[in-house]
Amino acid sequence: MSTRTTDLSDLFPRSTFDPDGPAPRIAVLGTGYLGATHAVAMAQLGMEVVGVDTDPNKVAMLTAGKVPFYEPGLPELLTEQLATGRLRFTTDVAEAVGWADVHFVCVGTPQSKTSHAADLRFVEAATTSIARHLTHDALIVGKSTVPVGTGARLRELVADAAPAGLRTELVWNPEFLREGKAVQDTLHPDRIVLGGTTPDSEALLRRVYAGPIAEGSPVVVCDLPTAELVKVSANAFLATKISFINAISGVCEAAGADVTVLADALGHDVRIGRQFLDAGLGFGGGCLPKDIRALMHRSNELGAHQASALLQQVDEINMGQRSRVIDLALEACGGSVLNRRVGVLGAAFKPHTDDVRDSPALNVAAALHLRGAQVTVYDPQAGDTARSSFPTLGYATSVDEAVEGADVVLVLTEWDEFVDAEPARLAGLTHQASVIDARGKLDAARWRGAGWSFRGLGRAAA
Repeated sequence: MSTRTTDLSDLFPRSTFDPDGPAPRIAVLGTGYLGATHAVAMAQLGMEVVGVDTDPNKVAMLTAGKVPFYEPGLPELLTEQLATGRLRFTTDVAEAVGWADVHFVCVGTPQSKTSHAADLRFVEAATTSIARHLTHDALIVGKSTVPVGTGARLRELVADAAPAGLRTELVWNPEFLREGKAVQDTLHPDRIVLGGTTPDSEALLRRVYAGPIAEGSPVVVCDLPTAELVKVSANAFLATKISFINAISGVCEAAGADVTVLADALGHDVRIGRQFLDAGLGFGGGCLPKDIRALMHRSNELGAHQASALLQQVDEINMGQRSRVIDLALEACGGSVLNRRVGVLGAAFKPHTDDVRDSPALNVAAALHLRGAQVTVYDPQAGDTARSSFPTLGYATSVDEAVEGADVVLVLTEWDEFVDAEPARLAGLTHQASVIDARGKLDAARWRGAGWSFRGLGRAAA
């Protein structure tokens, strides 16, 4: 944890919005997945950065060069940037806010416990805390994913809480991180959205993002509501694309077609593209499910009921895929999984992460466990996080251990280790060589040729 103190008296002359002034100093409020990645990346881009969190354990871990979650490339970059002296972490909000010029709000916006709405308590608390501790002109930049209209409300909170006489702006700069590729997405973004800026704050953020802009990252300047809608709309579109192909996969099964070949053919159309057209278990994680539900809720509040109805169907199709996989497992075991051994390959909601929030894989595993199955789960990275969330499931430390003695094996996360596994060898470890490919990544002919009974979503039975 940082013990550094700052003499704030020399900060009052700082002119945050002066284009000829010193390089802006960055504070990042929240050091979870978004905040930690953003803080490290800002330091990599050459700025002095302080990451702020109320959790002293998280701050201590980051200060020691340890990332509290799995994200490829981030641990190495964290260690490198700590060594430069440009990056530090603290629990002292007042010290950090008094030192910095640009304050990024990177806290979570989970789904409310009582509705589909986003819980904005953490965003409101972080923004208010920044405003109360300001000592000089500052720019507050929201990066958290929020419902449209949030920024306007936060501007009111800042106006009420900030000391009189200071120039304070609040703008929105949504994040577009993909878990497993977050470092690349932050350092080399495919777009930079700046919402609600004045010419001065736009110029200041262009200085912050000078590196990516020089590389060619496009900058979209827009009003505050549009910026708030960009991230949730992008997630809603991707979710819709996934649910579309999953709906079509049901047609493929009924007609004896192969949805994987169909998706390849569709993907050659440049208007459609191949990404997010993998039929299977559906989406999960900490973003898409809660973001489409928050947009659904907000759309209803605004009277935009068509958008809400569409997203309702997207969500229902997605959740239905989990039930479909459970049905296939029951079918493979003769109608009941009671006292049957089920090997589950995958716990994370997608590969290259240890994130198990709203994981379809663990949802299916838990549902089979409740039906009396002896479930053994293996994931290359998410075993520990899965165990903390679902301690009643069994866990293995290898593919071999997970499939040993199994009556059915379910591939629920498309890790390369599972896709590239040798089916002939694994068949000899099972009680019954039956596999369900819930991600559409296995070579059906190869597995069937090795003696496996093979079923996949959107793929006809043999």
